[in-house]
Amino acid sequence: MKLLQAVAISVSLLVSHVVRAEEVNPYDMLEQVATKTFTRIKTEHADIQANPELLRTVMEEELLPYVDYNFAALKVLGKYFRTVPKEKIPEFIKVFRSYLITTYALALSYYNGQEVIFQPSKDVGDDSTVTVRAIVKEPGRPDINIAFKLRKSSKTDEWKAYDMVAEGISLLSSKQSEFEGILRQDGIQAVIDAMNNTISRPINLNPEAKG
Repeated sequence: MKLLQAVAISVSLLVSHVVRAEEVNPYDMLEQVATKTFTRIKTEHADIQANPELLRTVMEEELLPYVDYNFAALKVLGKYFRTVPKEKIPEFIKVFRSYLITTYALALSYYNGQEVIFQPSKDVGDDSTVTVRAIVKEPGRPDINIAFKLRKSSKTDEWKAYDMVAEGISLLSSKQSEFEGILRQDGIQAVIDAMNNTISRPINLNPEAKG
């Protein structure tokens, strides 16, 4: 009897997990995650001004759980994935994870309470990839169009973002182009070193210093 009860409970938990995963709408999920992140940045504004490195913490805690950095890292390697020594892949993905945290932290260091309007949620049906668009509005400045590309895991049914596009420029594509020459000429270690160099730089909130 106890065995049957345990099996019944396990099946019930598994079914409820699958239902919850299927019910997640990537449009709603991304808006909620972004809103929570922006709200935290505003709430901790004074602390961030005193210590800009806190932005990395915010990105890692609020955004990264919803980013498919493994998929993004391999997409960046593109055709060079086949030529990269397999033992270097885990190190590359680990450093790329930190590199993404830094990249998002630098991008959101410009955020100063601007209004972000997301497109209305819609049913995704059987789609496994979606693009969620948003507009950043700031008085006296042109609107900025951004989009997030998400994919649904075939193993877990979880939706995660793998690319961000700002004014038509894909983060993934730009990094792929940036690293392609380095991969071709100097190999994967040179790319890892370049990412570590970016990661090691402090987050700077001074617009003039950013260029």
